[in-house]
Amino acid sequence: MIRKTFVMYVNPDCHQIYEQRHNELWQGMKDVLKAHGGHNYSIHLFAEQNLLFGYVEIENEAQWEAVSETEICREWWDYMQDVMATNSDHSPISKPLKEVFYLK
Repeated sequence: MIRKTFVMYVNPDCHQIYEQRHNELWQGMKDVLKAHGGHNYSIHLFAEQNLLFGYVEIENEAQWEAVSETEICREWWDYMQDVMATNSDHSPISKPLKEVFYLK
């Protein structure tokens, strides 16, 4: 498995709605994430900085990147664009993090 970590940015007044929407994540979106090799996916909020820290284990990069080409992913981005920082295509602005320590 490949461990991926990243940060995204949630609007200051949208912490609760971001969490609520993810607690009600569409079944189709869950299915796509799993079908594209995503495992143990979690997102954590650092509220004071409006930062979201994401962690996911993936099977391979190409398979995972293909999630963004699915219709349901594009719909999810449209749904979430009002609560977080996004690119012009409504994908979340996401910055990868470099792993500096891992204890197995």
